[in-house]
Amino acid sequence: MRIIPTSHTPDDFSHFHLVGLESYHEISMPLESLLLSRDPEVIRVLQPALEKLSIDVEVCRGVSSGHEILRTEKFDAIIVDCDDLKDALGVLESVRKGVSNKNSVTFAILNGNTTTQQAFQMGANFVLQKPISALNARRCFSAAVNFMMRERRRYFRHPVEMPATLSFGEGQKLKVTLTNLSEGGMAIFFRGPLPKGGVSTVTFKLPGAATALEPKVQIAWMDESGRAGLRFIDVPKESRAQLDGWLSEQSEKIEKPGK
Repeated sequence: MRIIPTSHTPDDFSHFHLVGLESYHEISMPLESLLLSRDPEVIRVLQPALEKLSIDVEVCRGVSSGHEILRTEKFDAIIVDCDDLKDALGVLESVRKGVSNKNSVTFAILNGNTTTQQAFQMGANFVLQKPISALNARRCFSAAVNFMMRERRRYFRHPVEMPATLSFGEGQKLKVTLTNLSEGGMAIFFRGPLPKGGVSTVTFKLPGAATALEPKVQIAWMDESGRAGLRFIDVPKESRAQLDGWLSEQSEKIEKPGK
């Protein structure tokens, strides 16, 4: 368990640069959760319940530091003590509006002020009512594990090395190499300057596929060594099904390497 009492400032873009063999470990690493609470009884009950399910716990006791952590880190589960921590409801609402954790599984801890319906409307997937027993905590988290694992597979970046072509607004094209691929986007390597005009689409073919994918993209980040991250902004339905199927196959190979 890691406890963050005040502030947290990791590199905003470090998660984009996990390429190569090391990033294979992500999908087999323990699930990660953020517990936003300063209630010692909540922490005492929830910490062992989560750890028994191989879910690491990071405890944050302040709302402002909670916002900062969620802005810069990705969690599989976010647990918010909504009624007994001032302005914590705002954290719950902001999760769905952010980028890093908008699809994370969220839990609202309530103590009579917020209704279950209000918590769901604010984006909670599960609700725990105080006082929380160890049994209820285990049951709730056990029911949520499959949702966490499914989301973990969705955002996992699979290392690849395959050719692709970027198309730009003025009709220019650039040959690049894909270095990792996920449901939400990809990392690329390129040589030379990018053509003028914003990038509009990327064209690439998955291994063994008969047809190429051509999603609309935007540049998420870029460095001076010829690396860049692209975010998918529009993926046709058939292409989405093809990409999701391929990503699921890669995840299964990693989780069950002997099969």
